[in-house]
Amino acid sequence: MTFSSFSLDKILLKNLDTLEYEKATEIQQQAIPLILANNDVMARAKTGTGKTAAFALPILSKIVAVPNCQKSVSALVLAPTRELVQQIHKSFIKYGKGTEVQVTAVYGGVSINPQISSLKAGTDVLIATPGRLLDLIFNKHIDLSTLSTLVFDEADRMLDLGFKAEIERIMACVPESRQTLLFSATFDDSLYKLSKTLLKHPKTVTINESNVVAETVEQLVYAVDLDRKRELLSYLIGSKNWQQVLIFTRTKQTADALAKEMCKDGIKTQSLHGDKSQGARDKALAEFKSGKVRALVATDVAARGIDIVDLPYVVNYELPYVAEDYVHRIGRTGRAGKSGLALSLVSVKEEWLLTAIEKVIDERLLQQWLPGYEPDLTKVEPAKRGISKQKARKQALDKNNPRKRRRR
Repeated sequence: MTFSSFSLDKILLKNLDTLEYEKATEIQQQAIPLILANNDVMARAKTGTGKTAAFALPILSKIVAVPNCQKSVSALVLAPTRELVQQIHKSFIKYGKGTEVQVTAVYGGVSINPQISSLKAGTDVLIATPGRLLDLIFNKHIDLSTLSTLVFDEADRMLDLGFKAEIERIMACVPESRQTLLFSATFDDSLYKLSKTLLKHPKTVTINESNVVAETVEQLVYAVDLDRKRELLSYLIGSKNWQQVLIFTRTKQTADALAKEMCKDGIKTQSLHGDKSQGARDKALAEFKSGKVRALVATDVAARGIDIVDLPYVVNYELPYVAEDYVHRIGRTGRAGKSGLALSLVSVKEEWLLTAIEKVIDERLLQQWLPGYEPDLTKVEPAKRGISKQKARKQALDKNNPRKRRRR
């Protein structure tokens, strides 16, 4: 199905043609008509399926059709991370090129004054992180009484990060009469429960199984001793001349330490996580995209804003405690029909996590040994005593969540 099949504004269709968007993805085919018809929509689709265009295009088309002379906020898009806000903002700008629709992004980690100035000048579409939006509302720099469309993007990650209280406060500031769109990579009981308070008689769109790995992604697993993971990874990147390697760790501390050690190995590497300033995060991401930085070590949350169509390599330096996150991680490669490699480095202590992942994706991942880096089977990696695997997973997730740490 082509985009001309939808009742979108002609300027938007021209922009899509310039961007060489030939056919609508499945999520776009199903969601765009529903949104144009003013339905509330709850949509699930995995990373890289075109979710942003699925809600951005109909929102832009509706605003163009009914010009907003006062330049008050017509649409609000909430996203969990600064990087994702920036990514969505760029998408709205390129899709709406040539229209008079004003789009503003607001997020923390940078000065609030330029954002206040942009809001005073007027905006049609506001893209925001919950925390910065509440700051602006509290200080009376923004009025949401004219809002007609509210979008929650990456809703599952918002709940993971503990934004439920912020969401409730924001909902008290928006009109009862509005269109609400909820987009997520996964649906679980907590998200369904939240959706009942946000949406009215929603149309549900579910694209594929949330835990299906794209056929374009080659999955490779190397068994290796924990203390030799970094050595093996640096060897592979250097000997195979890999460029643009996105590496996942579970914690910010590991991300920083790994990036530092890989730089010592001669591989220019940066880390990306929530404790870094916005300037440092922007610089690291820009250098990674341009190729100035060869490898980027990121936590799951920070990586939600990384959008590189041709990303060739994803590495699980540490397997995630939540098995479903494995699918989201490796979904960063093999996008838009291009091939990609997803490499996982697995120590003996992580084999139970690999088993959980295999159950989720319904696929056996064969562990291989790389000559010279075979695991030492005489080593015994002691497990924690008196603590279950489930409790270890929960403690690790809580430890890496600053909001939960503050509540303690």
